Amino acid sequence: MRCPFCSATEDKVVDTRPSDNEQIIRRRRECVGCSRRFTTYERIEEVLPLVIKKDGRREPYDRAKLIGGLSKACEKRPVSIETVARTVDEIERSLQELGDKEIPSSQIGDAVLAKLRDIDEVAYVRFASVYLSFKDATELMNEVQRLVRSKDQTR
Repeated sequence: MRCPFCSATEDKVVDTRPSDNEQIIRRRRECVGCSRRFTTYERIEEVLPLVIKKDGRREPYDRAKLIGGLSKACEKRPVSIETVARTVDEIERSLQELGDKEIPSSQIGDAVLAKLRDIDEVAYVRFASVYLSFKDATELMNEVQRLVRSKDQTR
């Protein structure tokens, strides 16, 4: 592990803890070179399916893209980065459980929409406005009305 402060490669682990869902190990490390502390996270490397894009291209699944999309939708909303990371973990777990070698990007987008609907309505609308490619404000308003009706039915 390379120290993020001095780039030394020697460190010692000071503390180790499992995360809330025990899928990630958090390690507190101390650099032997500069004595500064930093945190690393370990996760099992799991093979995720190739993503089939709308235009038919195939590309490897990219966790950073999913975190980026969720973070952008949740920007300036009361949604913690931990909630975003936990949501991505849940989506990844469901993709792995499918056991497919390839998955359409629309399936990932649908999973994000389903999660955001429960997390934050504004973030849901933001993500939907990009993902569903509304043609005009009427389509956007119809989606907002559907969201409000579904929330009213669950109350």
